[in-house]
Amino acid sequence: MTAYDFQVLAQNGAARTGRINTAHGDIATPAFMPVGTAATVKAMTPEAVRETGADMVLANTYHLMLRPGAERVDRLGGLHDFMHWQRPILTDSGGFQVYSLSDLRKLDEDGVTFKSHIDGSKMYLSPERSIEVQHLLDADITMAFDECTPYPATEEVAAASMQLSMRWAERCRTAFVERPGYALFGIVQGGMYAGLRAESAARLREIGFDGYAIGGLAVGEGQELTFSTLDVTVPHLPNDQPRYLMGVGRPGDIVGAVQRGVDMFDCVMPTRSGRTGQLFTPRATLNIRNARHADDPRAVDETCRCPLCRNYSRGYLHHLFRAKEILGSMLATWHNLTHYQDLMAGLRQAIMDGRLDDFAAAHARAAELGDIEPV
Repeated sequence: MTAYDFQVLAQNGAARTGRINTAHGDIATPAFMPVGTAATVKAMTPEAVRETGADMVLANTYHLMLRPGAERVDRLGGLHDFMHWQRPILTDSGGFQVYSLSDLRKLDEDGVTFKSHIDGSKMYLSPERSIEVQHLLDADITMAFDECTPYPATEEVAAASMQLSMRWAERCRTAFVERPGYALFGIVQGGMYAGLRAESAARLREIGFDGYAIGGLAVGEGQELTFSTLDVTVPHLPNDQPRYLMGVGRPGDIVGAVQRGVDMFDCVMPTRSGRTGQLFTPRATLNIRNARHADDPRAVDETCRCPLCRNYSRGYLHHLFRAKEILGSMLATWHNLTHYQDLMAGLRQAIMDGRLDDFAAAHARAAELGDIEPV
C-alpha cells in the first residue's frame, strides 16, 4: 500500500506547490476540497466531482456518527465504497459542529456531551471517540478533535481553549492507529493572538503530526485579520508537511492564503452558492435569479469548461431557478466547483512558473473590475 508522504515540488516566495500521497491516491497542492458533509457533495455525483478536477473531498465525523452511524458505514465498506469515491477523503473531527451547538452541549476535560440535532438523543464525543469514528469511516486524513475557540474571545479565554485542544491533541495522537497511506493532522488554535498561535504550533510539533491545520478562522473576523493571523502562524509550522486552512473559501481569501504558504482548503461556499443561484466567474459573482438574465443567450462564463457553460445559456439557467428545477442547482454547483478547481490549477502553475504575485494581482484586478450582484 502507498505510504503517506508530502513532497514540495516548487516554491515561489512563501507559497509552494506539491503532492500528498495517500492510501487512495495523490492530491496536487494547493488543493481545494469540496465539502461532502453527509457522504455526498450536494447536487453532485462522485463522477461529476472528479470531473471538476477535485482530488479529495471532505466528510464530517459529527454528521456521519449521527446518521447513518460510523459502525454502519464500516460494515458497508467504509466511506470510499459507501459513497463511491475511490479517492482521498479527509474527515473533520466534529469539533466545529459541537461548537456550533453550544446551547446543547456540556464540555469538560474528557470530552463533550451534546444532544443530537436530529432527534435530541444524548451523544458523547471525546478525542478517542472522534479518532475511532474517523477510523471506522476509513478517512485517509483524520483530524484531531479540538475545541473551537469562540470569536471574539479574550486572551484568557482563547488561552484556556487552546490549551484544552493541545491536551486533546496528545490524546488523539495516542489513539490514532498508524497504517500505510493514512495520516493524522493537528489543529493550531489560539484565537487572534500571535503568542497563543505560536505556543499552539510549538506544542503540536512537539507531539508530532503528519500535517498541520489552522483552525479558528473564517468565524467572522474578516480578511485582514485572517491574513494577519496567518502571517504569525504559518512561519511556526514545518516546511515539509502540509498546511490546511480550515473553512476558508472565498477565491480572494484562497489566493492570499496560498501566498502565505497554505496548501489545503475546504468550504461550503461554492456548493451552497450554487444551490442558491450565485455563480462565480473571474470578473463577477452572478445572481442568476435576477431578471437581467432572463433573455441572456450568453454562457455564464465563456472561458469555463463546465457542462453549464459549454451547453446552456444564462437565460436557461435563470428559468431553471425560477421554476425551482433541480437541474439548476446541479449545473450551478458543477460550475462553481469547476471554477474553484481551475483557480487551484492556475495557482499551482503560477507557483511552478515563479509568477504567483502576477497571478494574484491579475485575479484581484479582475475582481475589482467585476460586478457583484445583490442576492
